[in-house]
Amino acid sequence: MWSRNALVLCTFAAAFAAICGLTGRTSLGQDRPNFVIIFTDDQGYGDLSCYGSETIRTPRIDRLAEEGTKFTSFYVQVVCGPSRSALLTGRYPVRSGGWSMPAGEITIGELLQKAGYTTACLGKWDVSNRAAIVDRMPNAQGFGYYWGTLGANDNGRVAFHENNEEVGHSDDMAGLTRTYTDKGIEFLNANRDRPFLLYLAHNMLHSILDASPEFQGKSKGGLYGDAVQELDFHTGRLLDAIDELDLRDNTIVIFTTDNGTWNNMQEELRKRHKGAVAWGSSGPLREGKGSTYEGGLRVPCLVRWPDHVPAGRVSDAVFASIDFLPTFATLAGYDVPSDRIIDGVDQTQLLLGKSETGSRQDYFYFCKNEMHGVRKGKWKLILPDRKQFYGYVDDRGSGETELYDLDADIGEKKNLAEEYPEVAREMLEYTKSFKWPETLFGTNIGLPRK
Repeated sequence: MWSRNALVLCTFAAAFAAICGLTGRTSLGQDRPNFVIIFTDDQGYGDLSCYGSETIRTPRIDRLAEEGTKFTSFYVQVVCGPSRSALLTGRYPVRSGGWSMPAGEITIGELLQKAGYTTACLGKWDVSNRAAIVDRMPNAQGFGYYWGTLGANDNGRVAFHENNEEVGHSDDMAGLTRTYTDKGIEFLNANRDRPFLLYLAHNMLHSILDASPEFQGKSKGGLYGDAVQELDFHTGRLLDAIDELDLRDNTIVIFTTDNGTWNNMQEELRKRHKGAVAWGSSGPLREGKGSTYEGGLRVPCLVRWPDHVPAGRVSDAVFASIDFLPTFATLAGYDVPSDRIIDGVDQTQLLLGKSETGSRQDYFYFCKNEMHGVRKGKWKLILPDRKQFYGYVDDRGSGETELYDLDADIGEKKNLAEEYPEVAREMLEYTKSFKWPETLFGTNIGLPRK
């Protein structure tokens, strides 16, 4: 027979757990899933077999498409730092700061930690201006463990941090994918008995890229294709570990990338790689990295959660990385921050196959704090007189209002602004509905000069 005090303590503990979201059940009445986000770098829309590549073989990633849902209208941001702050916070980079993401932003890591999850970030962080600013590094932003690089591998050499301490350097770019995967498998083994978030942000396929000797020359896509096939192999190792640890059924695996491929800087990339092909394909999409045409920010996204996310399904619903934070809130049982604008929407019904169109009504396109356009349904509007561009983006459009029907013209080849002037006017007016922040953060990669 329990004592009165014991019963009171148990009742209090249960109530406290419920308040904190630690009961193990969500509002959907199911056990809380684990989350694994595999986030690659500079991978094009056409660089996976399951998205149409005929030069690169990706059997393990393709299997994710067979076992889950393939999204064909999935959006991120046009370059790496802004894409990461958007994913982490559920907020467009004009709010979340991009490379300059402030310590006051609230990330999915922080929210899941408070809900009782163990969290880890492995790989490229890239939202602390590539500097070791402790209150803007992963440990202070919701990740209990961090191992990786604070920035990119542009010079073919990286510095590693473990939590807040620098722990070494490497010029072995080919070994990064294997190393991060090894760390990811270690994390899975150590945390198999508790709910977790693993955010695995690869440096590949950002320049300077490379592939290990056993993968070199194995694809028809040059050095870039070899590096993708190595990424595919190690993604398979991570998925095998999930299966072997009996985590498959209760783990949501998301595979996506930060922006389009760097296919608009081929001459420079060829020089950096001793004549090798070091860029991928945007497939049917226009332009690549840095551009607000579809090739810059419409990317592959595969989601697997057995018996929950429909297998073998292809969805063209508009979905975005900013939607992860509010969607995870429903699945994990935390509250979305109410003290700030969250641009993401809850896409749980879309993921579970209970909605064909999802909850997203629009998507805004930004470059360096300038709005370039908006998508609403099948229509995409490009604003006239755009001024902000990344230097390597050659195709900067007409400079006039551009209107595209993305259902009929995924490659944005035919401007319909004159044919459908009323639609163009409505879309132009709609861009004014966006609620801008009072102040904007700098768009430089590094810290501002004193």
